[in-house]
Amino acid sequence: MREELEDEIFENDEAGLFEHLRIEVDKGQTAIRIDKFLTDKVANATRNKVQQSIDDGFVKVNDKTCKSNYKIKPGDVITLSLAAESKETEVIPEKIDLDIVYEDDHLLVVNKPAGMVVHPAHGNWTGTLVNGLVYYFNQLPELPGNTGRPGLVHRIDKDTSGLLVIAKSEKVMTDLAKQFFDHSIERTYIALVWGEPEAEEGTINAHVGRSTKDRKVMSTYPEGESGKHAITHWKVLKRLRYVSLLQCNLETGRTHQIRAHMKFMGNPLFNDQMYGGDKIRKGTQFSKYKTFIQNCFKELPRQALHAKSLGFVHPISRELMQFSTDLPKDMQVVVERWENYVKFDI
Repeated sequence: MREELEDEIFENDEAGLFEHLRIEVDKGQTAIRIDKFLTDKVANATRNKVQQSIDDGFVKVNDKTCKSNYKIKPGDVITLSLAAESKETEVIPEKIDLDIVYEDDHLLVVNKPAGMVVHPAHGNWTGTLVNGLVYYFNQLPELPGNTGRPGLVHRIDKDTSGLLVIAKSEKVMTDLAKQFFDHSIERTYIALVWGEPEAEEGTINAHVGRSTKDRKVMSTYPEGESGKHAITHWKVLKRLRYVSLLQCNLETGRTHQIRAHMKFMGNPLFNDQMYGGDKIRKGTQFSKYKTFIQNCFKELPRQALHAKSLGFVHPISRELMQFSTDLPKDMQVVVERWENYVKFDI
């Protein structure tokens, strides 16, 4: 049997909210119930936890949901998602101003500023979005094994700005997590990248996984020799000679997916220190140009990436919900500076 443990599905710079497994059943495997099979094969999985995941639709056999009494057959491909274990459970409530875009009795959508970590973890125990949420609400749901991260079903990097949906009940949380699991959530990012892509639009289909040299950095594996399946659709919104404004839509949501894919494409995000975008990648060697770039870096001291829009089916009303935000001020200013630079520097 081959097993592939996927520690994250959502774009983020820390540990995953869910653990993902892919199991291909051996040719010599006898026919047994899938809940018993998975309980025996998956580390730290209880039968109740496996059965709950099956009931919630987080277990598929050959891309179809199943029941706990399904008997596996040789050659079956099983994919499943289980809540990841969290080592830290205490979250300190903090009064933090939250930019709430939408709220009802079941969920809310927050516009996270750049520089804010989504949930407490090593090195960031306070000042996170979750610290603010715990103060704002009397109680938020936590999926089993996901303690310390109430309400969360997805995340974005600390220095990426933009939209996140937060669940107010376990039912809503489970439903939204299932939509992410099924890749039915619509996510649109705006990115300022170095260079001008040759085409007007395209798709990057290349695995993303941890670098063998630095565990904090994600590498791209175009032949699928390592990492996890990752797909990013992109199109050019504006060409600015030495940089371009792109729209990126995620079909999957791997750690640093857009950042790693843009580097792989030869167009790293502007001022992305981790992926080489904090150096002059295109342009002249004139001192005037270098000063211009340094001023842009000072105005935008982070990777130029914003989670602009988010779409999902409301877990209770089943209404299609669509939310969008403007570019944050730091990105707006830098884009305008590039527009003026291109216009007047002939």
